Amino acid sequence: SDADSGEALLGRGTSAAAVAIGGNVATVATSSPGVAAVAAVPPGKGEVCGVDPSSAGTPGMWHSAPCLRVSSPSSTMTHSGDVIGGAVVVEDQPDVSAVLSAYNQQGDPTLYEEYYSGLKHFIECSLDCHRAELSQLFYPLFVHMYLELVYNQHESEAKSFFERFHGDQECYYQDDLRVLSSLTKKEHMKGNETMLDFRTSKFVLRISRDSYQLLKRHLQEKQNNQIWNIVQEHLYIDIFDGMPRSKQQIDAMVGSLAGEAKREANKAKVFFGLLKEPEFDVPLDDEDEEGENEEGKPKKKKPKKDNVGSKSKKQDPNAPPQNRIPLPELKDSDKLDKVMNMKEAARRVRLGPECLPSICFYTFLNAYQGLTAVDITDDSSMIVGGFADSTVRVWSVTPKKLRSVKTAADLSLIDKESDDVLERIMDEKTASELKILYGHSGPVYGTSFSPDRNYLLSCSEDGTVRLWSLQTFTCLVGYKGHNYPVWDTQFSPYGYYFVSGGHDRVARLWATDHYQPLRIFAGHLADVTCTRFHPNSNYIATGSADRTIRLWDVLNGNCVRIFTGHKGPIHSLAFSPNGRFLATGATDGRVLLWDIGHGLMVGELKGHTDTIYALRFSRDGEILASGSMDNTVRLWDAVKAFEDLETDDFTTATGHINLPENSQDLLLGTYMTKSTPVVHLHFTRRNLLLAAGAYSSQ
Repeated sequence: SDADSGEALLGRGTSAAAVAIGGNVATVATSSPGVAAVAAVPPGKGEVCGVDPSSAGTPGMWHSAPCLRVSSPSSTMTHSGDVIGGAVVVEDQPDVSAVLSAYNQQGDPTLYEEYYSGLKHFIECSLDCHRAELSQLFYPLFVHMYLELVYNQHESEAKSFFERFHGDQECYYQDDLRVLSSLTKKEHMKGNETMLDFRTSKFVLRISRDSYQLLKRHLQEKQNNQIWNIVQEHLYIDIFDGMPRSKQQIDAMVGSLAGEAKREANKAKVFFGLLKEPEFDVPLDDEDEEGENEEGKPKKKKPKKDNVGSKSKKQDPNAPPQNRIPLPELKDSDKLDKVMNMKEAARRVRLGPECLPSICFYTFLNAYQGLTAVDITDDSSMIVGGFADSTVRVWSVTPKKLRSVKTAADLSLIDKESDDVLERIMDEKTASELKILYGHSGPVYGTSFSPDRNYLLSCSEDGTVRLWSLQTFTCLVGYKGHNYPVWDTQFSPYGYYFVSGGHDRVARLWATDHYQPLRIFAGHLADVTCTRFHPNSNYIATGSADRTIRLWDVLNGNCVRIFTGHKGPIHSLAFSPNGRFLATGATDGRVLLWDIGHGLMVGELKGHTDTIYALRFSRDGEILASGSMDNTVRLWDAVKAFEDLETDDFTTATGHINLPENSQDLLLGTYMTKSTPVVHLHFTRRNLLLAAGAYSSQ
């Protein structure tokens, strides 16, 4: 089926599932990641607090146009799989009014304030050890009781309820409460996706068994059925055995649009190790034997070849099987590039607290057309900028100029057998430092060079991802799948595959030679704002405006990790070079560190005062660099941040994380620009740090 009407997905389970992509949604897409235009399908009813929801249906996606709905018997949050052309499984589209009708079972509207204040009084008077955990109920109950009053047209009671209790909610829900305060009539609810999210995705609370029993007993004694109904209908209480968590432990993990992740969501095995480097003989060319080649590189010594072999023989026990997903074959040019990479690595500066990197900052001046994306090639030879005027501009940052391949007529005159054929096919008349690529019809929000530097990806507000040739500087393909702005795109570290994420709340996996996506990753409750491949290319991380980070398995499309803890939309992701850890940055100015294998938050780096748009680990993973809208680059001691981690089974089972308050000990340096927000960071192969941003005169 074509991209406008939807794509079918075949899951690994027994039933086929399909995800909606087409259709007209009533909201207008804005030019910045905001509230998205697709919400989730109601999960199966009958899910009881604390009971494994495997019997329930799976939240998928909702659309106001006739389209498709995900249905699957699995207990994971999302479901997706292979695209199969033509075959589409259609189910009835849930009607918005049906989604909202759950609010019909109303109590006496005048008693809502009494119910809520009664529960509030009970929780505030309970023992300290239970109070922090039970306080998590305030926000979801407040939202659902307010919506129930609005839905049943008790507008004055709803207004009074909101005014009396909205000040009690945690500060990180302020943005959501602002949206909520604008919903004062039943008609408003039908077109509002945020509201539908509250209604359709169960809010997850993680509470110890003792606290839960206390709550249950109180509600049953008081015969407070209204609150008990909401708890059963709209909340998912994930009960664990053991000590209740402290306020500090809870605060670290909450704040997302749908509460915390269920513990089950982070149990799946993840192969976070690196793939074995392919073995190949390093050919000694004439230049090497003469001593130095044209770029002044030293002569390659024979033992180097043995090092490559010995290094690649060690198989990482946590690595995925080599053939778990098909990866492209290494071309001769790739092998040559790997050799160059190894030579550079031999000269790499070993970074650490005593040896910080030099930072080279590329400032875009006069970028009145709005710099919206930057990327730098792995060998640091080219830099690309995506701009709000819909252009993509590529610069050479070495003395070597950018040249296009000659026309077909000129190519026919070239001797194909000559040694310097690759030089001869380039047209000197086209040489320039800058090439401008035209094609998009909206701001360009994401750019990514292919590892072999032959291709460039760009994604835009126009809903397309474009693949450009860096040989001819022309557009080769326009990939159409997203119907709304695409906020980010990235090539796999092995090339061939790439990922995109956008305002339609889904991420898509593509291959350069397929015009339809291979996988559709559905599950986020708001825009997918950033995407990153794991170094072994078997997993993709996505960050979203729903304040969660998800890790997806490329092989089967399953969501294998959900990380909650950020208090604002996520804007940057970086995997450590060894594949074990993930760093994430958001509008809350915090960098959070995650252990992928255990599915745990292991650190929090505080210091930035504005959105973090760039994160990058140094080549050997000793240093983490972060760049922010606060006009600073900060360097953090990654080795120290990840040593002595508490990842025992108890911590994993209950989420009793104890984050060390050592941000200041880990901060190695802060470097201010004059007035330039930092939007991209890149470590060269020798560990020089390159940063980029557009000068802002305000």
